[in-house]
Amino acid sequence: MERVAPQGGHALPIFMYHNIARAPRELRAYRSLYVGPAAFARQMWLLHRMGYTGLSMSAAMPYLRGERQGRVAVVTLDDGYADNLAALPVLRRFGFSATCYVVSDCIGRYNAWDAERLGIRKPLMSVADLRRWHDGGMEIGAHTRTHPRLTRCSDVQLHDEIHGSKAELEDRIGAPVSQFCYPYGDMDDRVADVARKAGYAAATTTHRGRAMPGTDPWRLPRVQVARHHLLPQFALRAFTRYEDRRA
Repeated sequence: MERVAPQGGHALPIFMYHNIARAPRELRAYRSLYVGPAAFARQMWLLHRMGYTGLSMSAAMPYLRGERQGRVAVVTLDDGYADNLAALPVLRRFGFSATCYVVSDCIGRYNAWDAERLGIRKPLMSVADLRRWHDGGMEIGAHTRTHPRLTRCSDVQLHDEIHGSKAELEDRIGAPVSQFCYPYGDMDDRVADVARKAGYAAATTTHRGRAMPGTDPWRLPRVQVARHHLLPQFALRAFTRYEDRRA
């Protein structure tokens, strides 16, 4: 394994998770989106053991701007699946926080954007679940209203998806929503500009690599954590330049 990169003003891994559960047997594709609760717990334990603090996007912003230094990693979960609540006791055990990006029109429903393709309906958090997550010290970010490919949206649709999601979520949880995530990582200059003007402090992509302080906050790369990643592979992606070289 490569030598661990020094921290403090250096690269920050922004981890990207989806489901915190065992992959259902009937799932036809994209089983890699699932990370089991036990595997997630081991990964958070390793971060803690290595002296890292897991942070939500908002808590990490001073580090991403280069205003603070320290051993930090960012934990994000896309789509707002009900099984993400399995991460809550693990995160709290280590004193970590995390950001869950929610598709606002699908709260309490299922993954309407890809259920047919996957052959499975995955339950999404209800309003009560979101409040439990938020009250547990975690953050809720926006992931649009319906999970479209944003570069294909008209200007009117784009405004509705990005601004509308923020307004809906703030109304549901009674707290500010300052973080955004592009569905499918699909974005361009036009999309990023709308996200910035909507009042988000930052937005994450699916581009590979760890974030460097001073990176454009509306084009932040992430490190995907997949079902098949064993603990040494997780460490490789978190602590070395492995992902940076594949950006």
